[in-house]
Amino acid sequence: MASDTLVLVQQEWEDGNRRLEAERNDLRRYHRLVEQVELVVDELRKRVGQTYTLAELAAAYHDAERWARETVEERAPSQGWPRDLAVVLAAAFFAYRRGAVDFLP
Repeated sequence: MASDTLVLVQQEWEDGNRRLEAERNDLRRYHRLVEQVELVVDELRKRVGQTYTLAELAAAYHDAERWARETVEERAPSQGWPRDLAVVLAAAFFAYRRGAVDFLP
């Protein structure tokens, strides 16, 4: 994966995390979103494993909407959840990126 593409994907993840954190003022909504993020992270762990690079994680991101949609819909749907899926997905990948073997804080 080209480094420019990897940078852009990581910026998208960071933006999703910022949008998630912006919901802290509405604790009920924030907790619901965090629950959905945690479910997506759990599924991501199954799909990507424990040892991965940022490029491998970014590659998984391109196919993630389908399975993330299924995961949230089956395990933690809430009113209007489809409109939040992009934020949930990006925030989950943002959180999971820390475990990449080549992650630098």
